[in-house]
Amino acid sequence: MPVPEATPAGSGQAHRATPQVEEPAISARGVRKTYGEGEVAVHALRGIDLEIQPEEFVVLLGPSGSGKTTLLNLVGGIEPASAGEIEVSGRDVTELDEEGRTRFRRETVGFIFQFFNLIPTLTALENVELVAELGRGADRSAEMLERVGLGDRLNHFPAQLSGGEQQRVAVARALAGGPRILLGDEPTGALDLETGRTVLSLLHELSHELHQTVLLVTHNASIARMADRVLRMRDGSIVADRRNPAPTSAEQLDW
Repeated sequence: MPVPEATPAGSGQAHRATPQVEEPAISARGVRKTYGEGEVAVHALRGIDLEIQPEEFVVLLGPSGSGKTTLLNLVGGIEPASAGEIEVSGRDVTELDEEGRTRFRRETVGFIFQFFNLIPTLTALENVELVAELGRGADRSAEMLERVGLGDRLNHFPAQLSGGEQQRVAVARALAGGPRILLGDEPTGALDLETGRTVLSLLHELSHELHQTVLLVTHNASIARMADRVLRMRDGSIVADRRNPAPTSAEQLDW
């Protein structure tokens, strides 16, 4: 960034300092992911360059096989990149070994998946506490369950909860450990429209309140209407990147 010229002496105007530019929450440079070798190699990501700013709510669209979930997994430290660099909250994830990636996931990232991934033998509260204890900051398990409308269901097991209630437990679990980054992989894929709206509304409201950055993968183009920014993937590459000038509320979505 060019440095502003100093104001000439006697001009009567105060010198204005160069504004500080905040580091991206997520940055990817030349990221590639290949599975297998030789003729049977699958090139899941083909040189991804990306920057997501702090507190952005970003939706990543694309058909099955386009590389959406692979990119999410690399950003979240679930698996390593084959080439390139990924920085998340100032940490170079590509330099971490398996133990380092595990610690990174616990301290920095919250995950929300399509099929909830709750432990059936634990109550709603215990499911959230299990993850919160591994995270950073104070345990907010009961508070987060209250915030997602499950204050009266703390001691219920997953089998005693509806699909929407289970996904709300998953949202509370992702938030309770105080992560800087929230990653969602088709979080409404198993939900009906009304329940999906409720979950998305909660996710948007709470992540904004807690100053978190959200990257949400979906094949549902309607969800993109609530995003600050929309990325489209095809064949392992980002083919479109647009800012949404007027994001809508989750309650207005239809699919």
